[in-house]
Amino acid sequence: MSFKKGKITVALVLVLALAMVFPVSAGFWNLSGDFVAHDPSIIQVGSTWHVFSTGQGIQRHSSTNGTNWTRGSQVFAQPLSWWKQQVPNQATNDIWAPDIKYFNGRYWLYYSVSSFGSNTSAIGLASATNLNGPWRDDGLVVKSTSANNYNAIDPDLFIDPQGNPWLSFGSFWSGLKLTRLDASTMKPTGALHSIATRPSTAIEAPAITYRNGYYYLFASIDRCCQGVNSTYKMIYGRSTSITGPYVDKNGVSLMNGGGTILDSGNSRWKGPGGQDVLGTSLIIRHAYDADDNGTPKFLINDLLWDSSGWPSY
Repeated sequence: MSFKKGKITVALVLVLALAMVFPVSAGFWNLSGDFVAHDPSIIQVGSTWHVFSTGQGIQRHSSTNGTNWTRGSQVFAQPLSWWKQQVPNQATNDIWAPDIKYFNGRYWLYYSVSSFGSNTSAIGLASATNLNGPWRDDGLVVKSTSANNYNAIDPDLFIDPQGNPWLSFGSFWSGLKLTRLDASTMKPTGALHSIATRPSTAIEAPAITYRNGYYYLFASIDRCCQGVNSTYKMIYGRSTSITGPYVDKNGVSLMNGGGTILDSGNSRWKGPGGQDVLGTSLIIRHAYDADDNGTPKFLINDLLWDSSGWPSY
């Protein structure tokens, strides 16, 4: 009898310990505090969660339990001089769609500088050994101009099962691109691959993950940034090769307008998109809160997988 009690006590301790690290809620995480953000990227360090997002100098939020959030200091207190050299019309220190990942002993923070409606854009990189900085400016990663038929924004770092880093990015024009990175510099090496396009409408914000032999590409389509009138929605496809072709559940290629809809919003949360996937277990995105005058906020869900290997939540 005492042995059984001991096992129960140990089990209870393990449950309580996990509850300190992971939110108790299943599926949709019920968030509180300050979670106003656009284009969120999420990472967990120990028991603390961190979200980096669009805004002045890159906005930051943190949480010790994944549900109650606090806004912290921005990454860049002042703009870097090379931003205006590459993108003269960029609004001062306005940084878009950062992506945060840990690889080879450093935190890598990719981000975009651009101006609305233009493909004169640049993806920059900062890195640090501590998530709280100091951050090293690693400079320009990739750029686009009016001479290119793509847009260098919305970066997403992915490490493949062999440990090779890749960067996907893109918005409008000819769609989403993918390039392999040098593991030392974390900058492009080799060819630029096209992985998704929608000629008649927008596609942007790629996020790639890997599960059971498939690479999964998540993306946002249609219009963001119009509050409750946004038509943003999230789609996905998969491929046995990281460079594609990615196809949706109906077998339609994402290079031919395909993409299975993951989320198109609801009566409260309008225009979900700008997503980031953490491993294969959760997904974060922003949506416009119809109960709060269309304020953009980030939302988190457990990422689920059906018996055929397709995602849902």
